[in-house]
Amino acid sequence: MGSQEVIKIENDFILIRFQNDGAENYFAKKHVNQGLIQFHFGIKGKAKFIFNDGNYALILKEEKALLFYNPQTELPLNLEIAPNSWVISVLISIQKFHSLFSNEANHIPFLSTENKDRKYYNETDISPSMAIVLSQLFHYNLNPSIKNLYYKGKGYELLSLYFNRSEDPNAEQCPFLIDEENVLKIRKAKEIIIANMAEPPGLEELSEQVGLSLKKLKIGFKQIYGDTVYGFLFDYKMDFARQLLDSGSYNVNEVGLKIGYSTGSHFIAAFKKKFATTPKKYLMSINPNT
Repeated sequence: MGSQEVIKIENDFILIRFQNDGAENYFAKKHVNQGLIQFHFGIKGKAKFIFNDGNYALILKEEKALLFYNPQTELPLNLEIAPNSWVISVLISIQKFHSLFSNEANHIPFLSTENKDRKYYNETDISPSMAIVLSQLFHYNLNPSIKNLYYKGKGYELLSLYFNRSEDPNAEQCPFLIDEENVLKIRKAKEIIIANMAEPPGLEELSEQVGLSLKKLKIGFKQIYGDTVYGFLFDYKMDFARQLLDSGSYNVNEVGLKIGYSTGSHFIAAFKKKFATTPKKYLMSINPNT
């Protein structure tokens, strides 16, 4: 099921957590006042921003960040979040944003005098230090009485890291993600299991390949991606299988083999566990002539 949580930090500073752990796309719409800067962070999976009544769209990919700003018109939030995807959005007014910086903020393109009345769009990578803060925002477990204060501090920290990639996380960060090198190693682990999804390495071998202890790999992976290594891989394989079926180029047995199932019955059981239907019934639902 998909959900969204809106955290009003201040009058002109809002943080939204979008979470879709279901098997279907989740759609979210929200009015956004003119003059707000929008930061969107793809933590897991992918999402699509839809503009101009569906005539234009931008994809937010995993580990990418998008920035939107248009002082001339409203940019309402119209978001399609894919299955097993998480997004964090930060909306802040240009006035509030200006107040955060001194007059020496010329390195920020859309704050420059010549750009102050122009629309601005940018896509960038989520740095390891930003990934740590985003993980903390998604795995918040402090007392509700300090929730707003916690999110306010993390929201400002996230913006500072967005514009200053050399910023180091402080010593009070999560002990398993205390440095950016660990985040890069966990991302490498994710890349390895995806590249070898049909025959993934064991956890011990994977931890050796990326240079992390087994404990740090397990806990760090769950903190960044919200699941165990093989739980994440299972979801990825099933979504990939569905894309292969959608393409119409492979039959059920071929798809099962491509993602590592030696027998069709094992693949069918796994697909049914994930999507509550068999691959054959799924094919019939998208193409009745199959």
